[in-house]
Amino acid sequence: MTTDNARLFRSLHVPSSPLVLANAWDVASARLIEDAGAAAIATTSAGVAWSLGTPDGDLLNGDLAVDLIARITRVVRVPVTADIEGGYASTPEGVTETVAAVVAAGAVGVNIEDGPRPPEEVVPRIAAARAASEELFINARIDTFLRGLGGVPETLERAAAYLAAGADGIFVPGATDPAVITALVEGIDAPVNVMAHPGAPSVEELAALGVARVSVGSGISQAAYAVARESARELFATGTYSRLEEAVGYGELNDLLA
Repeated sequence: MTTDNARLFRSLHVPSSPLVLANAWDVASARLIEDAGAAAIATTSAGVAWSLGTPDGDLLNGDLAVDLIARITRVVRVPVTADIEGGYASTPEGVTETVAAVVAAGAVGVNIEDGPRPPEEVVPRIAAARAASEELFINARIDTFLRGLGGVPETLERAAAYLAAGADGIFVPGATDPAVITALVEGIDAPVNVMAHPGAPSVEELAALGVARVSVGSGISQAAYAVARESARELFATGTYSRLEEAVGYGELNDLLA
């Protein structure tokens, strides 16, 4: 981790002028996203897992995830934040080891999610992540809305506990209703991250609500895989190649990775 990149990444979390993240899942996607004008690169744990042959859901080998993070940080100049699911470990001590490895790989931020875990099991994980680095931006993901585990009160309660444990920001995927987002922004004493998708408010609308970070999760990787599937179906069904007409040029990709 470079101190300058860590400070820069932290400074990008501004309510009403959010950091916008188009999540990458491999080195080439990270370079394409950086080349499009990204201020920072975020990975998607689901996209990373799928690209490495593993279902999403804390099943990926942590060493593989760390290796990919290192590959990305070597080729991009902007700050990198890594989605590490629940910490790729069964104990808080293991989370400290994972986060230390992620920092050594060059990342300046991490996402740690609660998922199906109760808050009392997540607090030690966030504290363990903080123990690995004081500079790291820890974005604590709360899955109350995503998993139907509660509403605003439950989310605010978890957010307070995670911030007290050392988190720097709060990520609430699944919250897209403007009234809900407003309540979260007003009730959380930290930058609030929401996940955008078709049908969600635009970045401009989210900024007006006071959101400090907008990300798209696995959405871009899913769209890319849709192109792969439909291109293959067309090829096998009709022997034509129209889906390939908007492909990124061979030379352009080569140059981005040179």
